[in-house]
Amino acid sequence: MVSEIALSGNPNQTFSAVIPGDKRNLSLNFTQSFNEQAGYWILGIYDSSNTPIVTEIPLLPGYNILGQYEYLDIGELYVVNYGDQTIEQPDETNIGTNFKLVWVLI
Repeated sequence: MVSEIALSGNPNQTFSAVIPGDKRNLSLNFTQSFNEQAGYWILGIYDSSNTPIVTEIPLLPGYNILGQYEYLDIGELYVVNYGDQTIEQPDETNIGTNFKLVWVLI
């Protein structure tokens, strides 16, 4: 099952989402912040009791950002540009308007 997670350009935020799957649902908490020195957004994923699952994931489009964590069996996660295709990666001004997270969970 494919789910879209809307992102916001507010720095240093936390939010929760339920990721629906064909066999199960995941209730997760997230942190999102902008790394000004590196110039990219960072995501942290936590279970429903706020135990870290994966932290400090750069939100860069073009690949499954959970690919190296396949052993966790939490699906696939992509940063997708739904806006201006000339923009290659989200910055501090366009993450909530041009880019979304797309989660694939079976």
